[in-house]
Amino acid sequence: MKKEDMNIVIVGHVDHGKSTLMGRLLADTDSLPEGKLAQVKETCRRNSKPFEYAFLLDALKDEQSQGITIDTARCFFKTEKRDYIILDAPGHIEFLKNMITGASRAQAALLMIDAKEGVQENSRRHAYMLSMLGIRQIAVVINKMDLVDYSQEVFEKVKKEYLAFLKQIQIEPKFVLPVSAFQGENIVKPSERMPWYDGMCILQVLDEFECEEEHDKQPFRMPVQDVYKFTRNGDDRRIVAGTIETGTIRAGQEVVFYPSGKKSHINKIESFHTEPILEGKPGMAIGFTMKEQIYIKRGEVMAVAGEPKPKVASRIAANVFWLGKRDFVPGKLYYLKIGGEKVKVEVERVKGIINSSNLSSTDERQSVERHEVAEVILRTDKPIAFDVVAESAGTSRFVIVDNYEIAGGGIIIEGLEDEESSIRSSTMLRNYKWETSEINHESRIEHYAQRPELIVLTGEKNTGKKDLAKALEKELLNSGRFVYYMGIGSYLYGVGADTKSGGDENHREQIRRFAEVANLMLDAGMILIVTATSLTESDRKIMRTVIQEDMHIFWVGDSVTTDIKADVQLKDSDFDYNSNVRLIKSLLKEKAVIFG
Repeated sequence: MKKEDMNIVIVGHVDHGKSTLMGRLLADTDSLPEGKLAQVKETCRRNSKPFEYAFLLDALKDEQSQGITIDTARCFFKTEKRDYIILDAPGHIEFLKNMITGASRAQAALLMIDAKEGVQENSRRHAYMLSMLGIRQIAVVINKMDLVDYSQEVFEKVKKEYLAFLKQIQIEPKFVLPVSAFQGENIVKPSERMPWYDGMCILQVLDEFECEEEHDKQPFRMPVQDVYKFTRNGDDRRIVAGTIETGTIRAGQEVVFYPSGKKSHINKIESFHTEPILEGKPGMAIGFTMKEQIYIKRGEVMAVAGEPKPKVASRIAANVFWLGKRDFVPGKLYYLKIGGEKVKVEVERVKGIINSSNLSSTDERQSVERHEVAEVILRTDKPIAFDVVAESAGTSRFVIVDNYEIAGGGIIIEGLEDEESSIRSSTMLRNYKWETSEINHESRIEHYAQRPELIVLTGEKNTGKKDLAKALEKELLNSGRFVYYMGIGSYLYGVGADTKSGGDENHREQIRRFAEVANLMLDAGMILIVTATSLTESDRKIMRTVIQEDMHIFWVGDSVTTDIKADVQLKDSDFDYNSNVRLIKSLLKEKAVIFG
């Protein structure tokens, strides 16, 4: 029977002994490759350098010269009870990003404190991040007891100070133990030099942590990392690939993808160069073929029909730990990455800021500075699927990207209502009930040599947008494209006839139905050109919610008189039908809407 697996992260302030502890564990349990310990000792002797157990883990040249760990090292370690992957996360303040990466994969943590130096700023920061990442199984390891003569008084003083801090952030460690990693005291067996301590050694503590077996029992979640299509030798499979976060799955089960709400059934579980897989379990990197061919994209979250659903929203309440060089502020565009999804995001509001070292708080600022923790309301430009941290930590975690760099990380506390919530619910139900065709999305793209696209021309009345739309339709049709022009009037006096009485609710319903008609035409593989007068950002969001795709929006006129986020403005002052048709056509080529 296969033993349990567990990921454990070791965190703490720089030079508090994390790498030494890992090296000592490997050496004292004979887990090192044969001759490795002797080799490192000999290298130190030749270089007239004192041997340190941390050198057993140092994989990067810079690490030994600087004396700090700059990446998350991993080591594989076994006891009779289970197999471990132990992650050594950086302690230096500049490498907190790497620490978050390591801790996000862990089920339990060892928090290292230097008995002589005591609790440091990063000791508090790291504990706060573990709390934010939802890691609740924690042991506090007070290291370097040899430097304080194995004093019980020193141990109790450091323990009292740190436990008081941890209590404020709702962390209750399962164990607090004194060790000397360098001397090997209380690592693999109880120490004779600390007779006043009658608790467990490190090895025993590790085995006392509980494996999160409940991951198997939680609702199924798999963020879609990619969709692969095979074309050679008559192989027409489309494989949905990802790593299972929680739950289990077998062939034949009905699955639903979020936020789209589209459904299918598992045909077969696929894996490269392995025996057939009957059941997918947490941690497996795996692929699936579907019985019903549906169009889904990277970033959706796969769930099993009938099980609790993930949340879907474009407004979220979250706790964020900010690491960016520039402040985290409302009004600026960032990117949020969660699972396989990457979306544009803005700070709607900063609800409160907490100093992670001393837990002082303020709600008077709307800018989050480096190394601060904040409770924020975030708004994404399209809906994302997630779980809240109280229900499933893994699918609640995200990172924020600023200027191509990871600048922060956080967890989702709550999904919030927005203006499109009711429309989103009806759209997801529509997708779940959708009758799929035998002709899939890719077949239409190949047949028409184009991707479906919605082109919206808006602006004030009498700006030439209708004539431009018709000229564009004609040009695309003459070049062999599957294209159609639809003015808002063509819709209003037919499908939307009962909504013409006015009012905000009727207007929203007009736009929703208009977008539903557009969605049908896009599903057929068409390039659809529409015109409407003075659309707003609210109108754009409704259309985006219904069709679940981006669109090209052109404002026609010298002045943009609404709040809509148009991609391009076509001004009256230099308006020329032919040049504008060429401009739009070139943008469609650039976006790979038309090709071939």
